[in-house]
Amino acid sequence: MATEVKVPALGESISSGILAKWHVKSGDYVESGQTLYDLETDKITSEGTAEVSGVITLKVEQDEEVEIGAIIAEIDESAKGGKSKKSEDSAKDATEQKGDGKHDEDDVAEGKDESSERLAPSVRRLADESGINPGDVKGTGKDGRVTKGDMLAAIESGKSSKTEAPAAKEAEPAPSKVEAASNEERTTRKKLTPLRRTIAQRLVQAQQTTAMLTTFNEVDMSAVMGLRKKHQEQFVKQHGIKLGFMSFFTKAVVLGLKAVPGINAQLDGETLIQNNFYDIGIAVSTPKGLMVPVIRDCDKLSFDGIEKEIIAYANKAKDGKIGINDLQGGVFTITNGGIFGSMLSTPILNTPQAGILGMHTIQERPVARNGEVVIRPMMYLALSYDHRIVDGREAVTFLVKVKEALEDPARMLLAI
Repeated sequence: MATEVKVPALGESISSGILAKWHVKSGDYVESGQTLYDLETDKITSEGTAEVSGVITLKVEQDEEVEIGAIIAEIDESAKGGKSKKSEDSAKDATEQKGDGKHDEDDVAEGKDESSERLAPSVRRLADESGINPGDVKGTGKDGRVTKGDMLAAIESGKSSKTEAPAAKEAEPAPSKVEAASNEERTTRKKLTPLRRTIAQRLVQAQQTTAMLTTFNEVDMSAVMGLRKKHQEQFVKQHGIKLGFMSFFTKAVVLGLKAVPGINAQLDGETLIQNNFYDIGIAVSTPKGLMVPVIRDCDKLSFDGIEKEIIAYANKAKDGKIGINDLQGGVFTITNGGIFGSMLSTPILNTPQAGILGMHTIQERPVARNGEVVIRPMMYLALSYDHRIVDGREAVTFLVKVKEALEDPARMLLAI
């Protein structure tokens, strides 16, 4: 009895994804609940697990695009452990085919190309991008088929793995190193992942569909840094986590949104939607791209509550377990380029939100205080906003409220 492994539904807006990684190979014995693959979509990366135990046979190759509901593998439940005889026979056949290569070489000698219908989408894509004919590449897959790995090896070497480069004529001078370097050696081509494509589309959409404008200010971080230093040890003992900067900024943004509700709004066609809640998105950089998980009801959370939410999302992002619900419903976004050393930037709106706050690196700079020049830890703040629904006066007022809250943290405790 064989159980089909299908791509599960992940949300109404997701119709396909890239099978980014197989954690098993054909012929492996898998246990129920074992992770089989990683599926990357335009929003999230999720793991697929085995529903039953048995010997698995893969139906699609890694890096192929698959539709929701597609059958990507089968699990033979009749096998109770180890590899089934069928998988051993298949492996033996594949080894024999790979060893003699007679069929492939005969095809090449007769000038036959591999039928495009037999080629996997990833192989056809690499063939189109590189100009290498799959028929000139020795296949190591089942029945001598050319796999993605075969194509990548051929591209990397700059020639077919089945043919030798013609011997140079004695009368011709040897090519220089520059002439010998092929385009494949000088550059690499890689298809954008669904997540990266979506990020690109949303960023372009934000600039094309909004009247985006950015206003700046600077904040003296002395009070926040002093408060953290004074209470950090006790905070860790009581809550088990460190008191970071982001909880201060999140609370300051909530105060700003309450003072200037026009920024806590968004456009839906010709309708203005006023939000009366405070779900704040925190931009997180992951190996797969930028994600903005949302912390719910920040006005009701304590500082330790916000810090715990941020840590939880950071761990989920690291493990690739952020879900669609984690990314939806934010009313405002905070992004911190300062952790990478950014001194100043103009953040792009996370549409349909009307505002995004950019944090930057803290630098000690000379500033004037009470007629004297003193050295203070200063940070530039940037607020990008949708000028269609937010006036300049509102944007500046909001940023001043954030600055005041950070320079006098007691304001956040007193909500003033």
